[in-house]
Amino acid sequence: MNDKVKNLIVRTITGILFVAIMVVCFLRPLAMIFLFALITGMTIWEYCGLVNDLRNVTVNRFIATVAGVYFFLAVAGVNSGYVQTNGVFVPYLLTIIYLFISELYVKTENAINDWAYAMLSQLYIALPLSMINVLAFRTAPDGAISFYYLLPLCIFIFLWTNDTGAYCCGSLFGKHKLFPRISPGKSWEGSIGGGVLVLIVAASIGWFENQGANLSGLTIAQWVGLGLVVVFFGTWGDLVESLFKRTLGVKDSGNVLPGHGGMLDRFDSSLMAIPAAVVYLYTLTLF
Repeated sequence: MNDKVKNLIVRTITGILFVAIMVVCFLRPLAMIFLFALITGMTIWEYCGLVNDLRNVTVNRFIATVAGVYFFLAVAGVNSGYVQTNGVFVPYLLTIIYLFISELYVKTENAINDWAYAMLSQLYIALPLSMINVLAFRTAPDGAISFYYLLPLCIFIFLWTNDTGAYCCGSLFGKHKLFPRISPGKSWEGSIGGGVLVLIVAASIGWFENQGANLSGLTIAQWVGLGLVVVFFGTWGDLVESLFKRTLGVKDSGNVLPGHGGMLDRFDSSLMAIPAAVVYLYTLTLF
């Protein structure tokens, strides 16, 4: 058995286990919160390790990770109704203040670099991932909060569908490069094929949900719109992370997931798709 076949087997097994864990954890609110708090911490830890290899950059890896995980849990607490006061964010604000003030007492060559890369860990990773709680916990007009796993789960279903469709269509028909400067492997044909497949899946989910209780409140057309948002911003998220790695001069962000690279490699698309989905859904309520 050659290395290519072995890598394919490892990648397939890892992918199946990853999807299974994700789907199961979405079925219970505490499991989802625990899983994404862990994902947030591991992703920020990985990110800090990468940027700390740059010259004149020293991010406090432990504090940045703790801050990001705490922020995720605080957002989860407020959106789920477990926490009744915004005062829960005070410790997070103190942590951010600490990251600024601490640079006064350490002998680093470029404090601005440290501040910039530390804050980027919060804006690029902690904030977007915490928005999964906004999708998962829905507040009724009477103030009652309920957990509805389909919306956040579908973000990942759309992303996985897009990746699968883009890979298949790109392999078969790909001729025109989508963004050769950043990601030479992506093609317009693959992106269009993945997008069309997502729209079909989104319409199907919308149709089935509208046959029942329709807890999301979305019409079939609005589900299709959500799928389109995820396709566009998921693709941009992938390209942003590719630019990040190209700037650092690395191929993979890590090796925590055999055959799939690191945490940033696995969740790059969701870092743009999740907040974009939140903006889309809140925009629908305005009209």
